[in-house]
Amino acid sequence: MAFRIVTDTGANITDKVRNHYGIEVVHLTLIMEGEELQFTSSEGFDYEGYYDKLKEGMKVSTSQVNPEQFMNCFEKILEAGEDVLYIGLSGGVTGSISSAKIAASDLMEEFPDRQIRIVDSLGASLGQGILVVEAAECREKGMSLDETADHIDFQKYCMYQVFVVDDLKHLKRTGRISGALASLGTMMDLKPILKGDTEGKIVVECKARGRKQAIKALAEKYRDLVVDASEQIVGISYGGKREDAVHLANLISKIAPPKKVWMVAHEPVTGAHVGPGMLALYFKGADDVRAF
Repeated sequence: MAFRIVTDTGANITDKVRNHYGIEVVHLTLIMEGEELQFTSSEGFDYEGYYDKLKEGMKVSTSQVNPEQFMNCFEKILEAGEDVLYIGLSGGVTGSISSAKIAASDLMEEFPDRQIRIVDSLGASLGQGILVVEAAECREKGMSLDETADHIDFQKYCMYQVFVVDDLKHLKRTGRISGALASLGTMMDLKPILKGDTEGKIVVECKARGRKQAIKALAEKYRDLVVDASEQIVGISYGGKREDAVHLANLISKIAPPKKVWMVAHEPVTGAHVGPGMLALYFKGADDVRAF
């Protein structure tokens, strides 16, 4: 049975990738300088300027995908006689997954012969996007909706997501970390290394003194935890300047060259929470890697 893959803009995949695999995208919302923006394209946005403005103190707010947006997207696919696989931004940082489940429940009453599978990626940016692409490749291999959904539901626990930020105030402001943890980052230039845990929530992994050591710590996590590097896509996302992302890519390529390295400017909606200067690394390890 044919099925379509749907994700949200939190997946941080490029237009080229989205179009190549025929992936449908629903949109998170950013309110910036009083203007409500939904990003329908990864092209044409001034990412560096955006993160510079955040650093200067620009106030922004964000909102999750609501049930009506999911209803509109899913319904068109179901009416076309196809099923739906939605792979969404971590439920540990947003309520979009809950919105998708509400929409799916309502639509299943109207389309009892169709199927909607919802997978919480437990991730963001390419920690989510790489899984979305993997689902599309499963579909190309002829795997069914259930086979693909079950595969991704397992693989999400193998996806390790680790990152550093320049300033923890953005995560504190939006409630993604505690005030006590945010205060820690201002002491002695300590840079907490953060990760996504087994529930997709942001937790402290370790600490480093200064940004140079923090980037080195990301590469060391890759050295210690990556599995079958040459067979996987490794992702790097960055908030603002690209130089540190290139440096990190060089470090991991010296340790264990992956099949591909994808580097993307971190999309602006979840980027509003992690702030300027963030640098993240996404790769697969063992099936219990999130617990490490």
